[in-house]
Amino acid sequence: MFGLGMEVGIDLGTASVLVFIKGKGIVLQEPSVVAIDKNTNQLLAVGEEARRMLGRTPGNIVAIRPLRDGVISDYEVTERMLRYFIQKTCGKRRFFKPKIIVCVPSGVTEVEKRAAIEATEEAGGGRAHIIEEPIAAAIGAGIDITRPDGNMIVDIGGGTADIAVISLGGVVASKSIKVAGDTFDENIVKYMRKKHNLLIGERTAEALKKEIGCAYPKKQVTKMECRGRDLISGLPKTITTNSEEMLEALEEPVILIAEAVHAVLERTPPELAADISDRGIVMTGGGSLLEGLNKLIEERTGIPTYIAEDTVSCVAKGTGIALESFNVIEKSMMSSKSFRKK
Repeated sequence: MFGLGMEVGIDLGTASVLVFIKGKGIVLQEPSVVAIDKNTNQLLAVGEEARRMLGRTPGNIVAIRPLRDGVISDYEVTERMLRYFIQKTCGKRRFFKPKIIVCVPSGVTEVEKRAAIEATEEAGGGRAHIIEEPIAAAIGAGIDITRPDGNMIVDIGGGTADIAVISLGGVVASKSIKVAGDTFDENIVKYMRKKHNLLIGERTAEALKKEIGCAYPKKQVTKMECRGRDLISGLPKTITTNSEEMLEALEEPVILIAEAVHAVLERTPPELAADISDRGIVMTGGGSLLEGLNKLIEERTGIPTYIAEDTVSCVAKGTGIALESFNVIEKSMMSSKSFRKK
């Protein structure tokens, strides 16, 4: 279908970028962070190397996350980041430009879709296409979206949580909310500030979320040391926090996600709702790994909720399968307007 040139799928996420190349699989997974020298506008680092600089840079260096809430917030920096990743995975010297599918959240506007396409093409890609994240996530999770059956996907990334009911290759009902992994981190920072007068950084909040964060009460309380700056004395301080405090800190965002799932189910046709009740809800994305989140959604909806295998890579894998069977996917997506070709 695509003809000559490499065929590439990009999961352009708020927290990380994954690149899939047809015939090779996932070849890159890096944080969506770029470090730039403000004085010279020189690109100093991209990906993991830049992420290590977050909160630790001098005045002339700024570490930027150019995507916010699942969409491009800094066009120029996003383009430079994409150019770096495309060159790293596809090589600098290419006779034919790679053909690329880029994932975007389901709730983005036409302007935001156009920005993603143009940034990809300006970064060195050939003809670019857009696929919505819930569709790609469902394909990557091993669901046959072309069948007349109802499937519910809850894709929780860094910037957005996309909830969608999919049948016959199209989205029947969906909701995208700007509550996801980044919101979890922000709530932990706010909680530690309010409860312990301790100012912690983004990376510390992320570590707390991964190690002891939970959305449902644990059988056994877990503890972790947390270092930051005391807001009263202004000096470094170390405290011990636990999973019960993290449960309290994360209560608001996880309830918002559960309510969004409920809202989509309310708008789902009864036949498809019956299918979902039998098949269960499938969760994908890094945010779905928050311990107990699937239990919370299951308790709120009464529907079995499962976390997909290799959940972080589902969207990128879905783009790869879309590349491999592009004719079928394009036909079904065009009919539902969930897949748009330039």
